[in-house]
Amino acid sequence: MAYALMEAEKSYNEGGLPIGSLMFDHELNKHISSGHNRRIQDGDPIAHGEMDCIRKAGRRHRYNTVTLYSTLSPCMMCSGTIVQFGIPRVVIGENINFRGNIAFLEKHDVKVTLLNDEMCIKLMEKFIRENPKLWDEDVSGRDHVWNV
Repeated sequence: MAYALMEAEKSYNEGGLPIGSLMFDHELNKHISSGHNRRIQDGDPIAHGEMDCIRKAGRRHRYNTVTLYSTLSPCMMCSGTIVQFGIPRVVIGENINFRGNIAFLEKHDVKVTLLNDEMCIKLMEKFIRENPKLWDEDVSGRDHVWNV
């Protein structure tokens, strides 16, 4: 989670949402990719941290040996992508500031580990306090829990 948090801090320092992600392959025992939310920096509403990380991982025959780490509970778009590509494990830094879609992931056989890490929580709280309009633009008010 430390590397995902470094990505979140990088995004924060760029003026973006502090959400970082990392993909680790257990079979290869190596870090495959990392990314962070680039929605504000790139003007791209789909450039969430998890999407950036998955995109940077490139084409893979299978994702069944990886764990995806994210500093914030994934939104529905990112959760759907995790399920679509068969990523079997997700470690979530926190779901206090955004509940995300843990039940959806678990319903689709994704093993979820929720840390509620104090550093992840505090960084997101700081961003929300400093940038309420940017937060509202992203997920605030749309804290949906999908049970599809």
